[in-house]
Amino acid sequence: MTADSHQAAILAEASGVDVAFGGRQVLAGVDLAVHEGEIVTLIGPNGAGKSTLVRVVLGLLRPLRGSVFLRAGTRIGYAPQHVAIDRTLPLTVRRFVSLSGAPARATILAALDEVGAARVIDSPVQDISGGEFRRVLLARALLREPDLLVLDEPVQGVDMTGQAELFELISEIRRRRGCGVLMVSHDLHLVMAATDQVVCLNSHVCCTGHPEAVSRHPAYLALFGPRVAAELALYAHRHDHRHDAAGKVVPIGSGDTGSEDGGRARG
Repeated sequence: MTADSHQAAILAEASGVDVAFGGRQVLAGVDLAVHEGEIVTLIGPNGAGKSTLVRVVLGLLRPLRGSVFLRAGTRIGYAPQHVAIDRTLPLTVRRFVSLSGAPARATILAALDEVGAARVIDSPVQDISGGEFRRVLLARALLREPDLLVLDEPVQGVDMTGQAELFELISEIRRRRGCGVLMVSHDLHLVMAATDQVVCLNSHVCCTGHPEAVSRHPAYLALFGPRVAAELALYAHRHDHRHDAAGKVVPIGSGDTGSEDGGRARG
């Protein structure tokens, strides 16, 4: 790839980013790049600056030093880590998804179907499960037809099986749509099969590269400890079934189209 084509393929890039809050250094000299069709995952412990870096890339936070590049015309779909919803507020999934615009019901239904959550379109958003809510947030981000999908802890509040399924769903969305993905996670073992590049962050970039290379890097092992080897091995195999949004087991290759979950998530 030539230098010009490499530059054209970049959707978002941060260079030498410094951020501090109240005199505490949160990010120091951080570099990051996300290319078309690439999944980049930020990992690191709590307080490492992952969400802060995402806010810098989104233009929501101005760094003290460094620069941020976003390719002109790039559409961004964003699913935040936390969404506060008053439990007394009468709000259906359809209304929640349409808060940032007014897409037609058929458009919303298609987005929910793509992520395996079509059946909850008329349910109160407070009553759906954690896994269903994460799929709803993903559908809302997809309504923007993004070139870059930014997902902050997209499996938070979901059980282990559901986490693996959501990561596979995200990987399939990337393959189908060709969008770039910037994702935040705590654990490398969960995203091993669903990411191209890993950036291990702890205020600074500890290490970066392919997930298997990062999993063996001394800086990563020092940060997370020996337990990671067993966890990585646990998720190295492939399953012979998937689960729909309601938790139903569907054998892979059964011929089911998976209308409930788009036929994409595997567990």
